Amino acid sequence: MRRPGYAGTMTGTAPSSAGSAGIRGAVLRTGAALAVAAAALSGCSSDGKGTPVWTAGSSAADSAGASASAGAGASEGATPSATTGAAATAGASPTPGSSAAAWKVFTDPAKTVSFEVPQDWIVQSVAPDAGALPGALKITVKDAGGAYLATLQTGLPPQPAAACPDDAARNYVVVSSVPVDLPHAGGGGTIDPHVVFRVIQGYKYFGSYGITNVVGGAGGKSCALQNVVRGPAGKGDYSFGDLTVLKPLAPDQKVAPAKAFDTLDQAAKYVNEGSEFANVQRMLMSLKIKN
Repeated sequence: MRRPGYAGTMTGTAPSSAGSAGIRGAVLRTGAALAVAAAALSGCSSDGKGTPVWTAGSSAADSAGASASAGAGASEGATPSATTGAAATAGASPTPGSSAAAWKVFTDPAKTVSFEVPQDWIVQSVAPDAGALPGALKITVKDAGGAYLATLQTGLPPQPAAACPDDAARNYVVVSSVPVDLPHAGGGGTIDPHVVFRVIQGYKYFGSYGITNVVGGAGGKSCALQNVVRGPAGKGDYSFGDLTVLKPLAPDQKVAPAKAFDTLDQAAKYVNEGSEFANVQRMLMSLKIKN
């Protein structure tokens, strides 16, 4: 079967249960505590040639997750305490916050990266940005209707965080933070990699999801939140999310692909109740990077 926008092959081999088990044991979502935070909003390498590989994914029953609540000021490095939820049947009607029933696994031609996506999503390999390291990848993900969702980029040249004067820093909140096992470099200003959804305050609350091991900022304030993982020495950094960097926007600036919310409660509902984030979170959690 060929997917729109990319020449790929589909086989009947299901992905290993480890990917589904990882997300079953590691889902962290924000509960009603966000209402409290709203009052203060503080406290807070390959050359890419060849044919990509698609394999059939697991059912909704395989991906039914455990969830845990956390306060709005949770740090990117918080570790969830999960409780197992009841598994959904593959034929059941979608419920708020549930993920797609049918999934497939995308693998690049050199098999250096892989991740799961819903069966009808579109994955395309495009030319890496100028300045990327040799062998870098850039892969975009869209939903069944062609709406942009995320980009995976590898081989990014390391970029230190820009200076953030105190008077320019804005309050931000970690709405969701789930640890994920990925290769990374340590050092000052880093944590273990996490799949996160964070919002930063501007004229609205601007939200973004991605994988990061870069600390957002001190005292719950930041000028920019990076959805970037510092890669192992010589490999460059990598990013998987809707944005590489989330910043507070001005009224005359384009919001998309960031999300805009009038309240923190709206951001919490997007994370806890929306199927889009449930699907995106599983996709991000399933990322595997070799070498």
